[in-house]
Amino acid sequence: MSETTYQIIAIILYFLVMITIGVYSYRKTSNLDDYMLGGRSLGPITSALSAGASDMSQWLLMGLPGAIYVFGLTEGWMAIGLAIGAWMNWLIIAPRLRTYTEVSNNSITIPSYLDNRFKNKTRILRIASGIVILLYFTFYVSSGMVAGGVFFQSAFGVNYHTGLIIVAAVTILYTLLGGFLAVSFTDVVQGTMMFLALILVPTMAIISLGGIGETVTIIQEVNPDLLSFFAAASATGIISSLAWGLGYFGQPHIIVRFMAIKSVKETTSARRIGISWMVISLLGAAATALSGFAFFYANPDLTLADPEAVFIVLGQILFHPFVAGILLAAVLAAIMSTVSSQLLVTSSALVEDIFKAVFHAKAKDKIYVQLGRIAVLAVSLIAIIFAWQQNDTILGLVSFAWAGFGAAFGPVVLLSLFWRKTTGTGALWGMIVGAVVVFAWGYSPLAEYLYEIVPGFILSMIVIIVVSLLTYKPNKEIEAEFDETISRLKTNKK
Repeated sequence: MSETTYQIIAIILYFLVMITIGVYSYRKTSNLDDYMLGGRSLGPITSALSAGASDMSQWLLMGLPGAIYVFGLTEGWMAIGLAIGAWMNWLIIAPRLRTYTEVSNNSITIPSYLDNRFKNKTRILRIASGIVILLYFTFYVSSGMVAGGVFFQSAFGVNYHTGLIIVAAVTILYTLLGGFLAVSFTDVVQGTMMFLALILVPTMAIISLGGIGETVTIIQEVNPDLLSFFAAASATGIISSLAWGLGYFGQPHIIVRFMAIKSVKETTSARRIGISWMVISLLGAAATALSGFAFFYANPDLTLADPEAVFIVLGQILFHPFVAGILLAAVLAAIMSTVSSQLLVTSSALVEDIFKAVFHAKAKDKIYVQLGRIAVLAVSLIAIIFAWQQNDTILGLVSFAWAGFGAAFGPVVLLSLFWRKTTGTGALWGMIVGAVVVFAWGYSPLAEYLYEIVPGFILSMIVIIVVSLLTYKPNKEIEAEFDETISRLKTNKK
């Protein structure tokens, strides 16, 4: 068999595993709580790997290694910011959000939590946040589908549209069937694949070069600046990169994992597992870039046309074609894990936060589950239409959307959990200001100097505090739920 045949067989096997998990999860899903939140039944390993896999996407295996390959460890500041942000997210947000969403009318989405937290009778906050999620994530999903089409195009020479349809079809199928459980269980497989791949590839490259010492020596001889965190970094550049960590507090597809974990006590184990996975994976991505740089310099007969393909090309050179196919599947896993998570959150925003809130609909859970599946399909079709014309601006929206979610929802989530005097009016205006500032800053010349999440997050926080102080009125029900949340957290710590 040819090398390509081996690789295609490996990817087909990967697809079959994903679909099998979708079918299995379908049988475990009986109501809307199951479909949207897995019945709050996730263990620490599943929660941790699901959060990590749905977060990192193709950036971990392609974007970050490519950036470090070209610019060196200066690009590592973003990874450091993300690692710190993820750790803080698990440490301070996860336990409280898991508890508060259960106390406050068993909320199963972020918009429904905000609505229940502030006892908003008009449901404006819920609808507005649902619309923000729907709009941003539709484009976010399309960017992942673009990445899938480009992957098949670059790895196998397959037509871009064919690759897009293949990735979209498999991802839609298991998400549509099994909902949150399918997404979470597939994330575990995908996260494990990404983790192992980022250990194996740089390890084999370093071994082929004669060891770590020889690898470092080659890099120092060719371009010692690659090993420096400061050689090409400016103060505002470092701040902008570190600020990516702020985005974690407001990413609906990540923090929803905190709501789904089985118990508050298990958030500690999940945090340790998740951050270990993340740090080792990030180190693996950096090692892939640096060892790849040394490898291609030491082997001038081999060429690397695209630095972002360093992981893929090294895998194809250093491993048996079937193993190389599994490594290629790891790239697909990174893409699909993020797309499926975003699809489900968008579906929940459409059904739980817009349809039910606007129409005050009441129906049997089975009907809502079917509506959730229809929503997944509808959003997917719209995303495919956006992605049909291969357009780099859609891929560029990823960083823009990360900032938008981070600034719109991050301060709201933080203050709603930790400051009892936060009001629904303050939350609404803070969310609007955060989203608007990110949009305006992101499309202005200022974006070249400072990442838009920084002003967006700060101004959103200020607006929430000021407006809340002006509009705060004691509410016995809100006070009781806040106190109940604190009481439960203290009990779980004992």
